[in-house]
Amino acid sequence: MQFVFLAGGFAGFALTAATGLLAGREPDLVLRDATIGCLAGALLFRWFWGVLVKALSEALKAKRDADAAAHAAEAAHAKTK
Repeated sequence: MQFVFLAGGFAGFALTAATGLLAGREPDLVLRDATIGCLAGALLFRWFWGVLVKALSEALKAKRDADAAAHAAEAAHAKTK
């Protein structure tokens, strides 16, 4: 999780700084905006990581439930033979 937070902060800082420099803004304004972009990027990446982890855990749980149901059906079918 810490890596995702840092990666998001770096991405936000770099993207905002590059955009500001390409727009021809003053360096002090570029750095101010880049620090705000750093925070925003870190928070967005952290939120997205939480959504991704939740979705993966739900998919894994659904797969385990489906496997358990398949084994139960197989065991019931074996008993009827």
